[in-house]
Amino acid sequence: MRIEISVESIGGVRVAARAGADRIELCAGLSDGGLTPSAALIERAVALGISVHVLIRPRPGDFRYSAEEVSVMVGDIAAARAAGAEGVVVGALDSSSALDPACAAFVDAAEGLDVTLHRAIDVSASSQRALDDAIGFGFTRVLTSGRQRSVLDGAPLIRELVRQGFGAIEVMACGGVRAANAVQVIEATGVADLHAAVRMPVPGATSGAVSFAGVGVPQGFDRLETDPDEVAALCAVIRDRNQLPTK
Repeated sequence: MRIEISVESIGGVRVAARAGADRIELCAGLSDGGLTPSAALIERAVALGISVHVLIRPRPGDFRYSAEEVSVMVGDIAAARAAGAEGVVVGALDSSSALDPACAAFVDAAEGLDVTLHRAIDVSASSQRALDDAIGFGFTRVLTSGRQRSVLDGAPLIRELVRQGFGAIEVMACGGVRAANAVQVIEATGVADLHAAVRMPVPGATSGAVSFAGVGVPQGFDRLETDPDEVAALCAVIRDRNQLPTK
């Protein structure tokens, strides 16, 4: 079993590394579903010694990108590779909500790095077709909640995708994964990879009526940051699971 933690700050990288996460998905703008982080943040994260997989997403919203946006994404993939990332997380859909042929350019630009198809699969016309297309394009894995907000609600589809992709592509489950449900998720889906964005609200300096608090942050707090206690608990569950004797 492997655990990936989604983070958006150097502090979050340190939390994941200390807890023993197998890798991070490095993002900016998690409140917008995740956006491409800066090159300097990628370099600093890589220097901390954890496996860094960089989200490549040029804007919030859907996954139907213009030719110019695709060009930016290809450039960002090259920059992530040059900064030392071990993988990228990317995807695009066409007008019919199938995987866009631009995905071939993304895999080519990665030049041998791990390439994860992100949750575009969850809003594609067919997850099963998208999985087959991802295999054809050369993706390493897919990230999915089984087309549901909750991973447990989407577990039957995730298990089906695990069977469909067996031996050809990895399937990583997400959607509210926490220490309290991780074992249940593993048993319900059959995945070997879990993904979690575990955050908590933190206070910040306040000054007058103007606020730059993050979107969705509870009243009285400043921003969301990676939760060290919950990340540590989740990683501990995975370590304990991995130490169980095989049958």
